[in-house]
Amino acid sequence: MSTKSERLPADIEGNQANSYLQGFKDCIPTLLGYLSIGFAAGVVERTAGFSLLEIALLSLLLYAGSGQFIAAGMVAAASPVLSIIVTIFFVNARHLLLSAAIAPYFKGLSSGKSFFIGSLLTDETFGVAATKAAEQKRLGYRWMVGLNITAYLFWCAANVAGGLVGAWIPEPEKFGLDFALPGMFIGLLALQWISRKKYKLDFMVIMVAAVSVIAVSTIMPGSAAVIAAIMIAATAGMVIERWK
Repeated sequence: MSTKSERLPADIEGNQANSYLQGFKDCIPTLLGYLSIGFAAGVVERTAGFSLLEIALLSLLLYAGSGQFIAAGMVAAASPVLSIIVTIFFVNARHLLLSAAIAPYFKGLSSGKSFFIGSLLTDETFGVAATKAAEQKRLGYRWMVGLNITAYLFWCAANVAGGLVGAWIPEPEKFGLDFALPGMFIGLLALQWISRKKYKLDFMVIMVAAVSVIAVSTIMPGSAAVIAAIMIAATAGMVIERWK
């Protein structure tokens, strides 16, 4: 006999608010950022010497803005393949934390469905999902798939479009395209900060993260220091919120 927690995903899937279409609609506000960042990534990759096919494959298989920008820069600098792989792994290791944070909402799903959700999870889709979870206290599988697939397809299309135009933009940094990714993250952070309305707590977490990354970077590589700072700041935020 199925338990209540095992039936929960099926119950949620029947809710119109958690359909594929609703996931697509909820993804729309982030698409402008995806199109601009993906376009910038395609331009940078093209100027780094990637072919259009390689750009398409990179966006489909790696599917990580920061990782793709790093790959383009390191390939242009003729870095060893192993160094590129290790660097991208550590930079994107934060996705382990994102997946762990969202996993409790999908406890009743099969391993295959859980893997499918996790494999397409990004910083932006995690942000949208976290906001929805805070409002509804639950997430639906179909909604999450609609959200992830929409972001994935738009990202890949934007990369290819950037690759097509990249041949005519030899120095993308002159147009600020190299700042597109940090700019989008700043915008997402600002929107989430406003929607949460926990300014004091969030400010304290930001300060802990800043101090942590500076302190840890003295003994660890930059990418590892960022991951450590995230864990320290997240733990501090949880402790402070519960203590209050």
